[in-house]
Amino acid sequence: MRKQLVYAILCTAAISGILAGCSSKSSTTESTASPQKTEAASKDRTGTGGADGKTFAIVTKAAGNPYNEKMAQGFQKVIEAEGGTCIIKHPESATADAQVSVIQSLISQGVDALCIAGNDENALQAALEEAMTAGIKVSCLDSKVNKDSRQTFVNQAGTTEIGQALMDAVYDISGGEGDWAILSATSQATNQNAWIEAMKEVMKEGKYSKLNLVEVVYGDDEPQKSTDQTQALLSKYPDLKVICAPTTVGINAAAKVLQDEKSKVKLTGLGLPSEMAEYIGNDDAHSCPYMYLWNPIDVGSLGAYTSIALVDGSITGKAGDKFAAGEMGDYEVIGASDGGTEIILGPPFKFDSSNIDEWKSVY
Repeated sequence: MRKQLVYAILCTAAISGILAGCSSKSSTTESTASPQKTEAASKDRTGTGGADGKTFAIVTKAAGNPYNEKMAQGFQKVIEAEGGTCIIKHPESATADAQVSVIQSLISQGVDALCIAGNDENALQAALEEAMTAGIKVSCLDSKVNKDSRQTFVNQAGTTEIGQALMDAVYDISGGEGDWAILSATSQATNQNAWIEAMKEVMKEGKYSKLNLVEVVYGDDEPQKSTDQTQALLSKYPDLKVICAPTTVGINAAAKVLQDEKSKVKLTGLGLPSEMAEYIGNDDAHSCPYMYLWNPIDVGSLGAYTSIALVDGSITGKAGDKFAAGEMGDYEVIGASDGGTEIILGPPFKFDSSNIDEWKSVY
């Protein structure tokens, strides 16, 4: 956590100047580094230029998601600082089909590396294996793809650690007993499903025996659907105490519903400080006592450093590989639970009324 927080603080001053090209909402969005670097950009370089002459692509889950846009910003900043060309793709919808079309386009363009936040663990396998056969270095970040269709996975935090943190939050906020529900993203989202399964494993411990998980619902990372699902939970379960939303879109939508309706139901999960600041507080006037997240800009940055290391041969994606990630420090590739490998950014960080004001301007 210390390494993650130090890097996030170092990034604070730079974040306001991150290129606006990352926030486009078109499935054909393509932001590339200028072939003529400015003097300021040259001075901002933190690495050794290991990306010179190479093209690196990041494929997010979907357009219109602030978390995705921040992640892409972090990726782009590193690639450009290291002398590479960055391509950003925001699919039109959070589906595997939309991502397959993007992958095929990138194969045709002959990119050197492709880093993707998977919308489906297995449905992307054929397209990504085709990319690897074409010589493209494939990694994933935020949400993994099948182990056979990636070199490695940039994991924002350990799955078990996230599940434990969220489950402990539910326990604390509910008083250790009562009905609670989960508002997730899509039913195919591998990261969401892994965190939910980790929470269910934690629940098997005797400490949590008085908590009753009534339902897991899916807002598909769409604000309106997440709003509708929250309202449906309130109507269906009159004794509901807590909603846990491990998705930035879902938690923001749920927070507004609960606060607008002055509901006694409380909220926790994973959210962006900039979007959740007005809902954070440990009193009746606020819907979310506290929540967790990591810096999505850091996730994107580590994804970029990983892509560069794969392209320049510093790592192959095998467990035990080590590489330097600029000011973020040194990282090691380790074995993942699915039999593949992963690189863990760090543990989740807690945001509450004591620190939300200082972080809401960061991301």
